[in-house]
Amino acid sequence: MKLSVFSACVSLLVLPALACAHHAFDAEFSRDLPIELEGTVTGVQWSNPHARVYVDVAAEDGTTNNWNLELASPNMYMRQGWGKDTLQPGEKVMVTGWRARNEPYVGNVGTIKKEDGQELFSRAGRNN
Repeated sequence: MKLSVFSACVSLLVLPALACAHHAFDAEFSRDLPIELEGTVTGVQWSNPHARVYVDVAAEDGTTNNWNLELASPNMYMRQGWGKDTLQPGEKVMVTGWRARNEPYVGNVGTIKKEDGQELFSRAGRNN
C-alpha cells in the first residue's frame, strides 16, 4: 500500500514535467509568421527530441543574426537519407519555415535549399 501511494505521488510530480518537455508546433511557432532566410550554416545539433540548425543571416541594417532553427527528430531524417554530414558549417542555404511566437531569431524549418540546388524537407512544422 505504501509503495502504491509513493508511486502515485512520484507520478504526479514527474508526468507534468515530461508533458512540458515536448511541445505542439502551434504552442511555440505561428503559421501566420512565415520566414524566408538566406545565410550560412554555423552549426548543426543532431539530438532528440529535435535536431537544430543554426544559420547566420545578414539583416538589412548590416548586422548578422544567428537563427536557431528547429527541425524534426534525427530519426526521421535518417529514414529520409539525411546524415550528420548532410549540412555542414560554412554552407550557404535558403530556409523557409515559420517564426517563433515569442523569441527573436528562432524558427521551425519547412525546407532547406542548399547552394547546389538540393532541397531538404522537414516535417517538424507539419507533424507537431
